[in-house]
Amino acid sequence: MTLQTFLLLAAALFSVGLYGALSQQSIVMIMMGLELMANAVIVAGAAFWYFVSPDRPDGQVVVLVAVTLMAVDMAVGFAVVTAIFRRRDVDMTDSAADLKG
Repeated sequence: MTLQTFLLLAAALFSVGLYGALSQQSIVMIMMGLELMANAVIVAGAAFWYFVSPDRPDGQVVVLVAVTLMAVDMAVGFAVVTAIFRRRDVDMTDSAADLKG
């Protein structure tokens, strides 16, 4: 596979994630779109590191750290969404607008 193929995959993932994040009203679906966009950035970064310096493990370590941080971030986000749903029975973004501030 070439660098262009990986970048095309990353662009497709980012586009689908952006559409999902902007077109949905459910908080869980928005978070899934954000996760797809983060995965696209990780795929593009890993592809660049693989094709620029394949013999150095620096890029692999950074990608693993990014994946770990993304997993922790999404777990915390889903915990917050679950707490909001249990407390107020709200799972749409329009209904959760009173939580700001």
